[in-house]
Amino acid sequence: MAEVSATMVKELREKTGAGLMDCKKALAESAGDFVKAEEWLRKKLGSKLAGKSGRVAAEGLVGTYVHGGRIGVLVEVNCETDFVARNADFQDLVKEVAMHIAAANPQYVTREEVPSEVLEKEKEILREQLKQQGKPEAMWDKILVGKVEKYYEGVCLVDQLWVKDDKKKISEMISDRAGKIGEKVSVRRFVRYEVGAGIEKKKDDLAAEVAKTLGQA
Repeated sequence: MAEVSATMVKELREKTGAGLMDCKKALAESAGDFVKAEEWLRKKLGSKLAGKSGRVAAEGLVGTYVHGGRIGVLVEVNCETDFVARNADFQDLVKEVAMHIAAANPQYVTREEVPSEVLEKEKEILREQLKQQGKPEAMWDKILVGKVEKYYEGVCLVDQLWVKDDKKKISEMISDRAGKIGEKVSVRRFVRYEVGAGIEKKKDDLAAEVAKTLGQA
């Protein structure tokens, strides 16, 4: 059997909703191949798996966090039942996500939300950087794969490293908490406000200001 890491198990669990032990066994039996592991789970769990992965998370909370009166966050985190939404562990999770957003300033929830034109522009910039660095053009596409992944890790909430544990992504943190809570949990949307953001600050010419003041004296 292939060696299966905890990260692999969490990723498969997050995708399928199957139990941790089932995911671990599926990956081991499939030599770490995720496609084959999903097939293994469907064959072994059948309707049980479908029931878990198909559940709708339509309840939840809108969490808030304000830092120093200068940064504010609103985030909607969903779960399956109103009962869990009132659970202290779930409420703590929502707060943790809001605090992370305040600190890390993501632009999107998932990579699927990144507009194609934005991604293409980023790739264009990266290609120009590779050109300036003298990298062989034949290698650009291969190098871009890793650089685009780093881009996602910078701008997508679920791909970012958790500010409280830089060895764990936000998606992994949420998956861990969801396992303890016992329901499907997902971040739907968020808004982050920062004082002065988007405002072009006026830069006064000190010499002109002094001259103006002296002229009025």
